[in-house]
Amino acid sequence: MNCDPVRTFRTVPPGERPRRTRRTARVLLVDDLGRILLFSDSDPGLPGRHWWITPGGGVDPGESDLQAAVREVEEETGARITEEQLLGPTLVRQVVHGYTDVVIDQEDVFYACWVPAFEVSDAGHTAEERLTMARHRWWTRAELASTDEEVWPAAVLSMWADADARLTEARAGRSSRPPVDEGSAEESTIPV
Repeated sequence: MNCDPVRTFRTVPPGERPRRTRRTARVLLVDDLGRILLFSDSDPGLPGRHWWITPGGGVDPGESDLQAAVREVEEETGARITEEQLLGPTLVRQVVHGYTDVVIDQEDVFYACWVPAFEVSDAGHTAEERLTMARHRWWTRAELASTDEEVWPAAVLSMWADADARLTEARAGRSSRPPVDEGSAEESTIPV
């Protein structure tokens, strides 16, 4: 269970929003039907505003990135995976999320995992996730390429292609490459 402070979801003037820092482990979860799982996330301070995100969340104290990725996949989807099934890290980045109630400075590390198709369960969602992540969807590449909906990170299609290439390389016995360093980004409902 993630130890991040609970958000208040009460709108705070932009310059007075508290700042949090956290490290996250996120997973490109791809099924054997060629689809990637994304969750619709939201900022309750801005009704109707949503975007799509990969499964994942905060790394707890004393937990490795791999352990966090495995735990988060199970909590958010119900799927049980192992550290050995995870490929990566495939990408790292620094990102700032400005919401109506808080600003989060986040260090993301991404992994990829291929699984048989399954029905997603939200039984492990936290109270906050139940409020902000109201739905999920399995997306094909074509659907992602043609959507006008917001996806965080916006480069998820190229990240997916890179993960596929890394999987091919690993199966061919080639040594793994270091993760792509995407640098810094801002993904905010209220800019910082």
